[in-house]
Amino acid sequence: MKKTAFQTHYGHYEFVVIPFGLTNAPTIFMDLMNRVYRPMLDRSVIVFIDDILVYSKTREQYEEHLHELLGVLRRERLYAKFLKCEFWLREVQFLGHLVNQDGILVDLAKIEAIM
Repeated sequence: MKKTAFQTHYGHYEFVVIPFGLTNAPTIFMDLMNRVYRPMLDRSVIVFIDDILVYSKTREQYEEHLHELLGVLRRERLYAKFLKCEFWLREVQFLGHLVNQDGILVDLAKIEAIM
């Protein structure tokens, strides 16, 4: 990250990851994710910053889409923390919604405080 590089009397240093505290870091990362996954967006993938949702109609399609997504991560040298990943779910909470085979539903737990 050349824009965050710094020089000391020990040498020139550049970050290899986005450092915390930069005001535009989420925007830059979201732009990267949109560029990397553009061919898959709204076809089999939804991305919001570092949350990636893979969806498919059949198990076979899901396996193909997952393989494609992981291949993109590898090719672009991006990493996912395996312990934070969940695979083969029939229902998932994503950005305050429940997503399942019936579609996108409001997560009632998120609106309970309002009611």
